[in-house]
Amino acid sequence: MTPLPAPPSPNDGASPDTKVEALAKRIATAIDKGLLPPGTLLRSVRDCADKEALSRNTVVEAYNRLIARGYAEARPGSGYFARKAPGHRAQAPAAHLSEAVDVVSLLREQLEQHYAVRVGDGRPPASWMEGSELGRHLRGVRADTWSQLEHGYGTPWGYLPLRQTIARLLHERAIQADVQQVLLTQGANHALDLIVRQLLEPGDVVLVDSPGYYPLFGKLKLAKVTMVGVPRLADGPDLDALHALAAQHRPKLFFTQSLAHNPTGGSLSLAKAHRLLQLATQNDLQIVEDDPFADLMPATAPRLSALDQLERVIYVSSFSKTLSAGLRVGFIAGPPTIINALCDLKMVTLVSTSDFVERVVCQLITGGQYRKHLLRLKARLAGVQATAFQRMTEAGLRIYAPYSGGYYAWAGLPEGVSEIDLVRRAAAKGIFIAPGSVFYPDRQSAQPSMRVNIAYASDERFLRLLQDT
Repeated sequence: MTPLPAPPSPNDGASPDTKVEALAKRIATAIDKGLLPPGTLLRSVRDCADKEALSRNTVVEAYNRLIARGYAEARPGSGYFARKAPGHRAQAPAAHLSEAVDVVSLLREQLEQHYAVRVGDGRPPASWMEGSELGRHLRGVRADTWSQLEHGYGTPWGYLPLRQTIARLLHERAIQADVQQVLLTQGANHALDLIVRQLLEPGDVVLVDSPGYYPLFGKLKLAKVTMVGVPRLADGPDLDALHALAAQHRPKLFFTQSLAHNPTGGSLSLAKAHRLLQLATQNDLQIVEDDPFADLMPATAPRLSALDQLERVIYVSSFSKTLSAGLRVGFIAGPPTIINALCDLKMVTLVSTSDFVERVVCQLITGGQYRKHLLRLKARLAGVQATAFQRMTEAGLRIYAPYSGGYYAWAGLPEGVSEIDLVRRAAAKGIFIAPGSVFYPDRQSAQPSMRVNIAYASDERFLRLLQDT
């Protein structure tokens, strides 16, 4: 194991964060200069702490930051190893409104939050997110983040270091995207709005998951685009139905969520992902893959974007589902020509996104806080899901798909139970339910059901409501 260059000055009197950052930077510099080639075993936490006169916690935090920045990886039982982060090329310059009343009502309740029991909410409790350890970091954003802000709009592409970090994260998901293929947006909904505006015209036909992501349906209706629903099965879209619908309607796009699907909670199988791409090629169909829970899912999980390498697939993701709801940062990755056009449209419609918010998100990722937050969030989800599914089943709900790591379960209502009556009775008791019919592009095909946020599924008030039906 190669020793590190000596620190430039003693650590005595330095703050814990300064010591962590100093150690992380020295190791990263040694890796950049080739002094610690990729694959080199870094010193053990105990050895490094003893030789550097640091606490073990300081060393662990420094190693966590190196992992978050792509300079190291942890191998259980073996230690920490050096890793070379992928390089990034410089950004190349560019060449040159309802039928959605139910959708709006559901969105409004998720934002304004009148109900005490939030079974139909799209996010976990605030105590899991803004009120968590991550929240303390958000309330204590470093002064240098403020001091670095300029009196300007910032680039319409978004904060470059965050885009570089996202490109590295995409590499970890086996999506070989360069930084000029990444456009920052104000969350995934903004990303989807840009795509709808740029690629579709009134009268165009698109395929969507059924049930699927209801805010997208509102956007498509406003754009006067015709939606055709593809039945969603436990392991992904019904591909026989998709094939027939594509031949019949010649759609321009297929909007889908591969992993931890909203609202069903199911995930796409690898075999189905391969066949879906084959059908897309046969029918000249472009796919928009929305991956809002990417950071909760394994990097190796089947993604259409990884199999296709952003040729026919446009990839959308966001930090809003896993970070604070107030940090509206998402991104689009795709073919350079499409991303350039979307950047121009973003300039015309929004000018730019918040450079400040993007800096905060970048700081949380590269500082290692986001990684630690994700570990806690995954543990909380795993801790509630088994009990939640058991209690819902005992209460007479039929669970649609095996749990795959997100926030949701799709639950069929007991025989003879009216969805509308259940929602009204729940509202009278202060319980917010997301009715299944809202998630269908064609309400006529909807079955009595609801989307359940597993964080709230074991609430006794909700379970008593079900028992009384």
